[in-house]
Amino acid sequence: MKLAVYMLRRFFAIFMASMTFFTLILLFTDLLMNIWGYISNEAEPALVVKILVYYIPKSLWYSLPISVLFATAYMLSDFYARNELLALFASGISIFHFTLPLLVISIFMSIAMFFLDDKLVIRTYSEKIKLQDAALHTEKNFNNTDVVVISEAGKMVYKAEFFDSTNNLLLSLFVLYRDNGKNFDGLLYAETAEWQYDHWKLGRNVFYRKNSGGYIAGDVDYDHLFRLTEPPESFKSSEINVEEVTAAEAKEYIRRLEKSGLPSSDAKAGYYKKFSFPMVVTVVVLLAVALSGKTRKNVLLVSLGLCISAVVLFYVMQMITMLMARFGTVPPAFGGWFPVIFFIFLSVGLLRYTRT
Repeated sequence: MKLAVYMLRRFFAIFMASMTFFTLILLFTDLLMNIWGYISNEAEPALVVKILVYYIPKSLWYSLPISVLFATAYMLSDFYARNELLALFASGISIFHFTLPLLVISIFMSIAMFFLDDKLVIRTYSEKIKLQDAALHTEKNFNNTDVVVISEAGKMVYKAEFFDSTNNLLLSLFVLYRDNGKNFDGLLYAETAEWQYDHWKLGRNVFYRKNSGGYIAGDVDYDHLFRLTEPPESFKSSEINVEEVTAAEAKEYIRRLEKSGLPSSDAKAGYYKKFSFPMVVTVVVLLAVALSGKTRKNVLLVSLGLCISAVVLFYVMQMITMLMARFGTVPPAFGGWFPVIFFIFLSVGLLRYTRT
């Protein structure tokens, strides 16, 4: 028990210092990247401070894995350099049993990292982006291409080549009209359609209707024109980055994609990553324990170098598997979870060859 307390006391002292350092680095980096924009747009100092405050949770979230890695590697390397672990091994205690309390804590940190992101980081970071866009006078558009909107319970289907959200303008618009039995009632084509208060004003257009001899083209009648009231909000781009919303919102978004028959592999891969990525805290602890003390010279530098190299490899592997999942090469769950599972098994295997 005393050994565990001694180890954890050393760990958390280094961990807290690392968290403070890396968080401040991220905050100052964000400030320096936008400082000229704040000055040129005459942003109020109080607003800039508020933006940085809202960025603190995200900075802490980013800093957590690297801080845990540095604290674990530094602590164990220091123990090796001062021969404290040699005395421990001589007493019959292995490195795994000595660091077991830290491994347990890393699991709880991984769980906390997920809830920190889901309950706090996503919302504060979203607010930070809004305030930053306002301070920098950044305009966002919701332009959309190849947009399809179903209206009036399926009686009308809009198909537009492009939606200009700035001017509320539709280009190459097709509108399919159907009767109560969902049978063909008419087809409207308009080169442009501009939103006018409560309806769409058509540019050059043609209307096709069915008669006894087939289909005839003519002008659109008032009854069909009067029904063009679907608001512009329906045509705006609704694509969501699931990594920037809560797990519940991401799940609902995936459900809507599947219901609409739209591709969902990308969204599913991001959804699984929301759960798997926090496990990186446990992975870095396992890697630091397994790779520390591989040499008697320059223990700290060698251990940190090996750990950082392994973590970089982890991120590269995760990037590759996520891309494969998004393109449908592998299942989304594989893309999100495989790097974590692979490195956990790799770390456990390396522990067998760690000096004890």
